[in-house]
Amino acid sequence: MADYQYGGSEEENAELYKLEVDLLDDPDNFETWEKLVRAGEGLEGGINRNSNPQAITTVRAIYDRFLAKFPLLFGYWKKYADLEFSITGTEAAEMVYERGIASISPSVDLWANYCSFKAETSHNADIIRDLFERGASCVGLDFLSHPFWDKYIEFEERFEGHDKIFAILGRVIHIPMHQYSRYFERYRQLAQTRPLAELAPEETLAAFRAEVEAALSQSAPGPKAEAEIERDLRIRLDSYHLGIFTNTQTETTKRWTFESGIKRPYFTVTELDQIQLTNWHNYLDFEEAEGSFARIQFLYERALVTAAYYDEIWFRYARWMAAQKDKESDLRIIYQRAAYIHVPIANAAIRLQYAYFEETSGRVDVAKEIHGAILANLPSHVETIISLANLCRRHGGLEAAIEIYKSQLDSPECDMATKAALVAEWARLLWKIKGNPDEARMVFHNNQQYYLDSRPFWGSYLAFEIEQPTSSATESVQYDRIKKVIADIRSESRLQIDDVKELVEIYMAYLLERGTADTAKEYMVLDREVHGPASVARVRNGGFAAPPPIITDFQPVPVPIAQPSQEDAAATQAYAYYQQAPVNGAAV
Repeated sequence: MADYQYGGSEEENAELYKLEVDLLDDPDNFETWEKLVRAGEGLEGGINRNSNPQAITTVRAIYDRFLAKFPLLFGYWKKYADLEFSITGTEAAEMVYERGIASISPSVDLWANYCSFKAETSHNADIIRDLFERGASCVGLDFLSHPFWDKYIEFEERFEGHDKIFAILGRVIHIPMHQYSRYFERYRQLAQTRPLAELAPEETLAAFRAEVEAALSQSAPGPKAEAEIERDLRIRLDSYHLGIFTNTQTETTKRWTFESGIKRPYFTVTELDQIQLTNWHNYLDFEEAEGSFARIQFLYERALVTAAYYDEIWFRYARWMAAQKDKESDLRIIYQRAAYIHVPIANAAIRLQYAYFEETSGRVDVAKEIHGAILANLPSHVETIISLANLCRRHGGLEAAIEIYKSQLDSPECDMATKAALVAEWARLLWKIKGNPDEARMVFHNNQQYYLDSRPFWGSYLAFEIEQPTSSATESVQYDRIKKVIADIRSESRLQIDDVKELVEIYMAYLLERGTADTAKEYMVLDREVHGPASVARVRNGGFAAPPPIITDFQPVPVPIAQPSQEDAAATQAYAYYQQAPVNGAAV
């Protein structure tokens, strides 16, 4: 490894090697990743088409790995595209841009950059226009989408396509956005010279014409000149457009507070504060109440750029999509994006939800594979193991679930704390599902020697015995079983003192709630041994609780003596007099 070459000088190779080693130790360190990207770009004084092929391969590999891990960093997609353009040319840069917009489709900046790049490097106006239309479908509804729309209008201005510019503005004036008013002013200005057919939908235009003709006929009967009709019709259409403006203004105002609360509309690796998350939830509540599917879906996509690491937004998005009709494929994509790309593997809940979704779709094997993928990264994740066992039970019976627990208990990758919890779940299956408490009790009894220091194991064992249904005929037998568990906890287990106390207190509550007339005495003994002072406490059988530590470096703290009040002085004098007064002839 010391002789490995990245394509640069010896010093540059050493720096890259050091950064790669650092990432092996801490693969989530964003600062190290940034340093690695800069170091790759700086090979041989800066990568270009004349650079060493090995150096070019190195920087490409760095970018690919970096953007696979952080796909929402739109600025780095542009940097990568610029780099590829300088090395290989237009097609390579476009491939990077396509990968970028596939990774972060709601990015206004990335779409604006891509479309500008296409407009500058292509001579086919229709292809460029198609790309702008793709961008409009992805980011056109963004509250801050004006940079994209400006680029689109600027492109059409090159060809003096006033009809196309007017059509674009006709779409934009309906969108609530930050700079809605300037688009409307330009639209209104252009409308004065555009044909009537472009100023409103055909049905609306026909209705307005009928109204104008009727009004003119009432004021002055007889045929009217087309110029006169058009004049009045344009006045009516201008009022119609002002109504559109007023509606857009109202919709913009509704969203202004939520948009003002978005302090970080882009992705970073730093945490998002709760105020920001709450604002996103409130904004989503608002849009869902408004009821526009396109706007709701787009707002979710925007929220997930900022809050990609927070599974609560993914859960919400998936649940909302699940409530829509015929959206199973869209729902699957949401789960896949969360599970495969964005949500950290430590947050397994969204992956388990994805597995349940696939199970309901009849793809049980896929659901099992999802569980396996989680356990490959988190081999001791209790919730996933239990979920997998329950999945196997639902589709393969009780024995299939037990086999999962047995395989995990035999696995060297599973830690002891997890195994203790799994034993309890195994016993719970035998009790709750199979209905055989004796087999469950045997599982606890046979395994207690392996989990002497496990609080979850002993807590589950005690809860199991206490929760067994009893009658007057069986209560004494059950009492003996519970008492035996407590005796083992106090004498055999290696639990911490506080854990033992907690479990004994549960037993004491059982004695008061379900014990016989003789158990009150046992309760009082336990109360003394558990809650009594160190001289009488005996949390464990055969031994006292550890006495409080002796403070050897105690230094008395001087306490200021307050000046006596008048009442204190009077009391002192009375006490002195009392000491001197004779009582039955003798001084006190």
